[in-house]
This record gives sequence, structure tokens and C-alpha cells, in this order.
Amino acid sequence: MSESLSQLLEFAVEVAWRAGRVTLAHYQTGIAAETKPDESPVTVADREAERLARDLIATRFPHDGILGEEYGAARPDAGRRWLLDPIDGTRSFLRGVPFYGVLVALEEREEAMLGVLHFPALDETVYAARGLGCWWNGRRALVSDVTRLEDAVVLTTDAESVETHGHGAGWDRLRTAARFLRTWGDCYGYALVATGRAEVMVDPVLAPWDAAPLLPVIEEAGGVFTDWDGHRTHRGGHGIATNAALANEVRLLLESG
Repeated sequence: MSESLSQLLEFAVEVAWRAGRVTLAHYQTGIAAETKPDESPVTVADREAERLARDLIATRFPHDGILGEEYGAARPDAGRRWLLDPIDGTRSFLRGVPFYGVLVALEEREEAMLGVLHFPALDETVYAARGLGCWWNGRRALVSDVTRLEDAVVLTTDAESVETHGHGAGWDRLRTAARFLRTWGDCYGYALVATGRAEVMVDPVLAPWDAAPLLPVIEEAGGVFTDWDGHRTHRGGHGIATNAALANEVRLLLESG
């Protein structure tokens, strides 16, 4: 008998939680990091957490595909695929900052069906599945109803990176219109949007394993998630999340750079 979407979401939350326990064993221990070819850091915690997640998925769903940041693709021709980022925000993790997260998503026929954002050091989990709503530690999560950009909390992971990736003019327009800018970044920024604690989160670079869980989480919370070109996709290579009220205004400010 096939699993229902709610059962798949429950399993995804368990995978994220168990992988998160692996990361906590190394958190604030002075763990060393290696530098990957893309100049991003990786630790033994990243690798151990992803191995555990992959093992759990392969045991439960041996015919499903898996794509993870550290170990790449398995069964790439499968009709259903799990996407994993064992530690989103490795630099935060290395410095003992609690805003890192474990990301789990499931896509079927290239549509992101569910997503989990788990923050082990904060004991917070934000999770959603198509038609089932978005949830935050067991209670319903909804984006805010802020309608004026001057009242919004606007987030990015790294403002300098926004400029170096060619979006400086759009970012300048957005930050001029807004008053409250912060760099509570990586996946935590998107969790803040989904739970109504911020209104806008932008990233000039997002891998598929980062973006896939964000699309259902933001949409099921009542928000809007697109790439920088305004397309509803987790494959665009970048991301913008907003509450529903500000989506058009933010997109217009950011377009054309």
C-alpha cells in the first residue's frame, strides 16, 4: 500500500530530526572544516548527517531517488526523489550560531511535494506538504499580513553576495524602500517568513536541495516563493520568499537587477 502524503511528511520530519541529532553531537565542539571546490565548508557532521538520512530513506523507500549536497544523486531516473541538505548554514554551525538547519524535501515528477526545515540547536521545525498546510512545532504556520514594505522585515543571507551576483540595483531599491534589514540568513530566513516573523527573504544563489523544501513551506504558509525572474520553481538557482501582500511590490523592485 502506498504511503499518504501526510505519512510521507511525518517520515520526512523524522529524518530531519534524526539527522539533526547527529549535528548536535558536533555542535559547539570546535569541529574542523574542509573546503570544497566551490569554496564552501564541509564537516564530518555534514557527512554523517547526510549518510544517516540517506540510509533511512533507502531502507523505507528503496526505489526512490536521492539527491544530497554531500553525496550527490542515487537512482536519478526514479519518478520520486528526496532532496537533502544535512547542514544548511555550515558557517553558522562552525561558529556555534544556532541558525543552521537540516533540510528535507520530496519531489515527484519535478514538483516539490513537501518540505522540512529543522533547526536542531533551536528545537524548531517548520514543515509542510501540498494541501496539508504549513506547521511550526505542531501549530499552524502562516505568513504575516503586513502590507507596507516600510513595516516589513527584509532578510538576506549575505548582502554583498547579492551585489556580486548581479542584483545590486534591485537590492538597493528594495533596501531603500524597507526600513528593517537583517542578515538572519540561510534557511532560517525562510522559516521566519513562513511563520510570520519576517516578510521578505532573498538569496542570489540556491541549490535544488536548498530551494525544494522552501517552495511548499512558503506556499502552504500563504506566501509566495519564486526565483529571481519571478518563476514559481525550486530549480531557478536563486530564491525570493515573501508574504502574499508584498509579493508584487518586491518583485517589481528586484527585477532588472
